[in-house]
Amino acid sequence: MWHGVTALDVPAPDRFDWFVETISTSLMPSAFSAPDPAAFHAEGALLDLGPAQLSRFAFSPLHSRRTPALIRRGDPEQYQLGLVTRGAAWYAQGAGEAELRAGDMVLWDTSRPYESRSGLDGAGVEALVLQIPKARMPLAGRQAERLLARRVEGGAGMGAVLAQFLVAVAGNGPGVRPQDLGRLGGVAVELATTCLIEQLGAEAEPPTAVRTHVLLRSIDAFIEQNLADPGLTPRAIAEHHHISLRRLYTLFQEHAADTCGEGVAASIRRRRLERCRADLACPRLRRHPVHTIGARWGFPNAAAFSRAFRAAYGTTPQAYRASAARAEPSGRR
Repeated sequence: MWHGVTALDVPAPDRFDWFVETISTSLMPSAFSAPDPAAFHAEGALLDLGPAQLSRFAFSPLHSRRTPALIRRGDPEQYQLGLVTRGAAWYAQGAGEAELRAGDMVLWDTSRPYESRSGLDGAGVEALVLQIPKARMPLAGRQAERLLARRVEGGAGMGAVLAQFLVAVAGNGPGVRPQDLGRLGGVAVELATTCLIEQLGAEAEPPTAVRTHVLLRSIDAFIEQNLADPGLTPRAIAEHHHISLRRLYTLFQEHAADTCGEGVAASIRRRRLERCRADLACPRLRRHPVHTIGARWGFPNAAAFSRAFRAAYGTTPQAYRASAARAEPSGRR
């Protein structure tokens, strides 16, 4: 699902100009300078998540700025939240200024001038950028203004949850089903909003109901992204979200409407079986053995997979595949 570009596909003398054009088109018009344009290297990729967009970049040391003239030339009217995953960077916007290391995040407003330097240690930088349209940001403008160019630690609190989520989405981007992209985008916006509210302090603490809703959405997205992992268990989910196993079970019990009335393990099993059933009916996967499809979605034991499939759908995986094949139009077989 990533739409990727890399400077390796561009002649070396043109790579810096290519990067300037790519960033100005995909993020916003900006001015750049590099210590050594001739040796410049960069690559990037974009993932459209519906309510938001996630961009992934890796590039050589760089100085960038956005002036009033560049804002007039083009403004996507977004809040952009950057997560540094390697290297070091510095950002300044309005009254804010932040020096960032790997794991740190920073928020900026595309409608305001800003300046940044990346590669402070002389090495390149890798970063993820979550682009949120202002119309979809629940925070009031005056609240967001207080957070611009302020370091957000990605190793604690909601910052850790958000950072882990963005890294997970970026890592699993190629395997995300198109119908799930919008849901992941909604979760990303909610997690980002909750993280930013936490930064505003106790007076802006979101209500318990909001925090619980965001937690459930995060758990739901985590399950979707890790269905293929046989190690996806209720305990693994609880540990990833820094809650107790009992708390996880209670969440599913108290919010039956949000969890389809299922327990944690039942939800994992149902979703895995749904993926298996879809793959068994897919003509392109007809040559894949049934047990391979089961293992692909977290059922490493073929006998256990067959029993679970029969219990859910009243037929064996082999019989379901044969039935789906017979139901196909003759031209597609």
